Amino acid sequence: MALPSVHLRLALLLLLAVCASAVHPRKLTRFGGVRRFTTSEPSYELPPEYEIHYYTQTVDHFNYKPDSYATFQHRYILNYKYWGGANSSSPIFVYTGEETDVTYDVETFILDLAARFKVSILLLQHRYYGESMPFGSEDQAFQNASTLGYLSSEQALADYAQVIVDVKKNLSAENCPAVAVGASYGGMLASWFRIKYPHIVIGALASSSPILYFDDITPQNGYHVVVTKDFIDTSESCYNTIKQSWSEIDRIAAEPNGLMTLSNKFNTCSPLNTSQELKDYLEIMYVSAAQYDNPPYYPVERTCRGIDGAPEGTDILGRIVAGLKSRFRGWDSCHDIFTFELSNKSAWDWQTCTQIVMPIGYGYNETMFEAEPFDINNYTKDCLDVFGIVPRPHWMTTEFGGHDIKTVLGNFARNIIFANGLRDPYSIGGVLEDISDSVVAVHTEHGAHCSDLHPPTPDDPDWLVAQRDKEIKIISAWIAEYYAKLATK
Repeated sequence: MALPSVHLRLALLLLLAVCASAVHPRKLTRFGGVRRFTTSEPSYELPPEYEIHYYTQTVDHFNYKPDSYATFQHRYILNYKYWGGANSSSPIFVYTGEETDVTYDVETFILDLAARFKVSILLLQHRYYGESMPFGSEDQAFQNASTLGYLSSEQALADYAQVIVDVKKNLSAENCPAVAVGASYGGMLASWFRIKYPHIVIGALASSSPILYFDDITPQNGYHVVVTKDFIDTSESCYNTIKQSWSEIDRIAAEPNGLMTLSNKFNTCSPLNTSQELKDYLEIMYVSAAQYDNPPYYPVERTCRGIDGAPEGTDILGRIVAGLKSRFRGWDSCHDIFTFELSNKSAWDWQTCTQIVMPIGYGYNETMFEAEPFDINNYTKDCLDVFGIVPRPHWMTTEFGGHDIKTVLGNFARNIIFANGLRDPYSIGGVLEDISDSVVAVHTEHGAHCSDLHPPTPDDPDWLVAQRDKEIKIISAWIAEYYAKLATK
């Protein structure tokens, strides 16, 4: 059974998988209340300097019943190209993998960091994704709530702890400092790992990690308010056209053969069944443009350039089509908007139906979109229909904190960078103010989702270079402090 569309529209989470490497082929699908990019191929062919390894991982780290000692092969990847070696206590940078195949995360800013700091790179695959599949196969792992019940952020963090300790032991690198690096959900994991396992990593760089988008700490409409601001700041006329288009779609759909008229106008590969299908698709286009409004493509500007640049006299929906053509190459071929159809059960469906309950919704006239208030009762019903489970919307703040974050982290946390670009709608749920001298917020007005972790290029704008340089300076200080203390032992 697929998750109903109402539930999916309520929680627009274009999380993670595209953060690290947008160059690989992907398609946009919706996962259990979370909309995110997913790979269209099972894995990416790695450069030769990357070594794939497997660790015999415990399925359940938190139970000691005799039948709880099942294991699975947990994939991780090592790159020693820049490493100075264990004898010099050279650092290890640990990429905390998110909800995608970790092979897509190899070409990131972490490579540039590795060259600067002479570090080895350890990329960790999140359980139930890629090839790190408990119970032997995806079919077995996703069989029912009993087999999926071992999929949680806590279990994934314990996996990461086990592998890091084992890798350091095997390399005789116990004195080598490790730094966690992650993006979006992986960034959340990196920050939580530093808090939960401070004896294993000396610090964490958490890029675009909305750790405060739980339990109504952040206003529910915050994500879409930022999307709307991105479009208004780019072009108010573009914003007005988009806002007016929703009622125009419904008006045409109500006419005789109206859905066929819309199908022809938007050149869909299959006829529309409802006007909502088209509106869902357009909403995804706009929020993804805002979330990934990164150089050099700047999809918000490209979309608005097309909308505003349509020939004089073009009607509202004609301008919307012109905006889509401006943003996408190959738009003239028929467009399969049903690439965005609902998913069947997936690992991310499970996570959003258990722990990762982000109450994202918006009322009438609060954004450029039609009203979609968050309804926990409908959300719960969807999860019961699909998995037979009830979400725990308050668990993440119980397990990892979030309320009064400045006081709490200020009292006991050290060495975390929360990096954000304020054009990223998820930045509204991120840490945007320094909490202490060592738990710091590094953000830029221009950046979008995971801007800082994209591979550096000679054409990067000054603001992006400055953001990365600031992060490098902070991490350098962590490592220098570690070496100073190591020398006194």
